[in-house]
Amino acid sequence: MASRRNEQPAEKGRLIETDVLVIGGGPSAAWAALSAAEAGARVVLADKGYHGTSGATAPSNTGTWCVPPGEGRAASVEQRFKRTAGLADRRWMLRSADRAYENLQKLVEWGYPFPSEEDGSLYVANLRGPDYMRFMRRHVHKAGVTILDHHPILELLGDDNHIGGAAGLVRRTGASFRVSAGAVVLATGGCAFFERILGGTGLTGDGYLFAVEAGASLSGMEFTGKYTLAPHGSSLNKGLPFRWATFYRENGEVLRDGRGEPVTNGIGGGERQVADAMLSGPVYARLDLAEPAMRDWLRRGQPNCFQPYDRMGIDPFEDLFRVELKYEGTVRGTGGIRLVTSDCATGIAGLYAAGDAASRENVTGGVSGGGAVNASWAIASGWWAGHGAAQHARRRRGRDNARLQALGTTGLRGRGERQDIDLAAAARTVHDEIAPLDKSYWRTAGSLEASRRVLEDLWSKLSRANPATGIERLRSREVASVTASARWTVAAALLRTESRGVHRRRDFPGENESQAGRIIVSGLDRVTAVREDLALEDLALGTAQEG
Repeated sequence: MASRRNEQPAEKGRLIETDVLVIGGGPSAAWAALSAAEAGARVVLADKGYHGTSGATAPSNTGTWCVPPGEGRAASVEQRFKRTAGLADRRWMLRSADRAYENLQKLVEWGYPFPSEEDGSLYVANLRGPDYMRFMRRHVHKAGVTILDHHPILELLGDDNHIGGAAGLVRRTGASFRVSAGAVVLATGGCAFFERILGGTGLTGDGYLFAVEAGASLSGMEFTGKYTLAPHGSSLNKGLPFRWATFYRENGEVLRDGRGEPVTNGIGGGERQVADAMLSGPVYARLDLAEPAMRDWLRRGQPNCFQPYDRMGIDPFEDLFRVELKYEGTVRGTGGIRLVTSDCATGIAGLYAAGDAASRENVTGGVSGGGAVNASWAIASGWWAGHGAAQHARRRRGRDNARLQALGTTGLRGRGERQDIDLAAAARTVHDEIAPLDKSYWRTAGSLEASRRVLEDLWSKLSRANPATGIERLRSREVASVTASARWTVAAALLRTESRGVHRRRDFPGENESQAGRIIVSGLDRVTAVREDLALEDLALGTAQEG
């Protein structure tokens, strides 16, 4: 746990006691709560929004990485591993596919309404977000879990190098509350960096900040350069239909690659050409490569993808429309809290992480897991984290949590000289340093250093800001979380002097085999980034010296 302790106690308010506290409301939170409850733990789930409707999955139609047991599973893992930029772990991939498949079968047993194949069998690889999350909420409630809707957590509580709960506020009143728990699962989702994407409003990297304040570290934060094509001006970040698109410049000229061929498939090989073209002017698209049968399939299978077009009176299969690349950060990128055990422990006693809050390098490496792998990872990691937290809480029962201290820092408690800060302006500043194409799609040492200076200055101002009160504490904390996440992203991106996966350096355009390892970042006021192999060597050396 972090050596720095804040002696200022959290505000007094309602106290809730439980065995396991799950922070978050998406699929990984639901699976963690169900797993912990099945293991016999008392469980509280605290959601910033309304559990079942908040987060990136609720408005989505997503597939899963659904591979039945047998020889085909190992082959599927090997095929996917080849696309992970050499940073995934086959053991984690196998166990993730295994656990996700088992839990999908649980959904079948529980009566989830999977669609049917033509032969009448269930198509269990597909999950419609609204139905899925509504179903999960009902099952979580049925399992006896206490659900706290609109109860955002603001900070963790710790004692003697152990996490023993959390403190937050009630959105309806702004009142404070505290949860005393034997273990905590961070299932808070990824960080969208204030980009306007579906389900991304509340995805502000809260769990990352909580974890680092407790002394944990992050991994894979340089792999945040994930963008998705969308109709210009919309919040839609579901890019599947652009597989059948042709792209055009503003004057109607077909966009062509270096060989003179038309640029197509904007979620595959054509994405980089589209991104480059956008740096010099508007880009337009038309889904003119989709045959009539495919057009019908797309509309039925991805209905939310077509609502923006319908509202604008556009037929995307026949009309030209302007497009943009929406920044998705760690929502569909890779980085997050570093896991150190098979049950998703963070290395801090009593603290576990799951879903997008955890680094997905073990299963996706340096590339995006898209929908399928990410959805299965949420299921599997949530289950493991919930079970691990329940076991830990069982060992902690009977211990006094009266000495819990508040671990929250920036965004909750100012230090040194106090000053007012414009949170809206701060949010715009951090977004403008991390979301533009020329800063996160294509990176250079110069652009990263410039962003680092801006972000460090902003962090310093946030750290000296007058403490927020009431409901305003939530916004203050969110701005701090996003700013911290941007700082960790930039630090990792500066250290990785190569291009790998969704981390692209114009000044280092190729992969460097000597850098085929992970980068660990940590720290609050002073951010550090180290290569994992060197960090492990230092740890081993320190242990040997102590011995």
